[in-house]
Amino acid sequence: MNLPSTVTRAAPLPQAAPQAPEAAASIDDGWIQWMAENRLRNCTPESMAQTMAAAGHDQALALAAIRELERDPVFLAARRHQQLLRKLESVVGNLQKIWELAPGYTHVEKRRMPTRDEFLERYVVGCRPVVLTDVARDWPALQRWSPADLKARFGMHQVEIQAERNADPRYEENKLALKRQVRLSDFVDQVLAGGSTNDYYLTANNEVLRRPEFAPLLADIGPLPSVCDRGQLAARSSFWFGPAGTVTPLHHDTIMLFHTQIVGRKRWRFISPLEWPKLYNYNNVFSPIDIDRPDLQRFPDFAGVKVLEVVAEPGETVFLPLGWWHQVASLDVSLSFSYSNLALPNHYPYTNPEITNWT
Repeated sequence: MNLPSTVTRAAPLPQAAPQAPEAAASIDDGWIQWMAENRLRNCTPESMAQTMAAAGHDQALALAAIRELERDPVFLAARRHQQLLRKLESVVGNLQKIWELAPGYTHVEKRRMPTRDEFLERYVVGCRPVVLTDVARDWPALQRWSPADLKARFGMHQVEIQAERNADPRYEENKLALKRQVRLSDFVDQVLAGGSTNDYYLTANNEVLRRPEFAPLLADIGPLPSVCDRGQLAARSSFWFGPAGTVTPLHHDTIMLFHTQIVGRKRWRFISPLEWPKLYNYNNVFSPIDIDRPDLQRFPDFAGVKVLEVVAEPGETVFLPLGWWHQVASLDVSLSFSYSNLALPNHYPYTNPEITNWT
């Protein structure tokens, strides 16, 4: 978790915080946890006591409880572990400064596929995103795929989409609750008639490429980069289809992958994995920050983050290196194909936080 070093006032009450009693009664465990979390965020005792007073506690007793907490052996142990976290944050922060010394750090290259050795050295081991302009040059999908083609060949089949995304600000985190089964022909019509929207999207989670009736889509995929294992393509590929306006919010994957634009354009924004301490990553692999509209009052540490940006055109392939944060927006009606069947180690476990009520 990120514990900003510059916070001086109490953070808002967490969603799960208990309701305060009407008078200055004893402070229960929920409030003690809230006090500990806010002191570890470096909120001042005075601002915390004011927040507690506004919720019904006696301000003087609240301030005394906070002072007492700071002498608690459990809290002192947490402070020691916080020192270790601070060291880790300083290490990755200093490495990020070194990365930023590279000429053109903020520029995402567009280039033809390099040799296998150069690709491994520069982009896999070097951990840099790149857009490859010629990987999909000879794919039948580039000539064939379109919304009309989807409807003609596969329109009778049911597919899984995400729906009603606009009603849920954490739609990607809550994607399982937004699953809907629809006929593909109906969804094609909806996409073409609905204009620009983020309300519905057929994403990688649909798993259609694991179904035999959609095997012709895989047959439309031509030569792959030399670092890929063709035999794993069916098991480790995904299909995307949606309108202009869809946004995949800021997150990081736990694998490396390629993502090819077949129809339409997507704008990719990347943030280095070493910037993690500034992204308020409290829940799983997600950040609550919207790069288009960052709220610097809530997330002040984001102000110093360098964002890389590139637009992937039809026929271009984005390589996503390990751990890079990204936010992706469709600029047009879009059909895309992604695959993670790299013929090299591509399983990297992460120990993710599961704090869902801080932001």
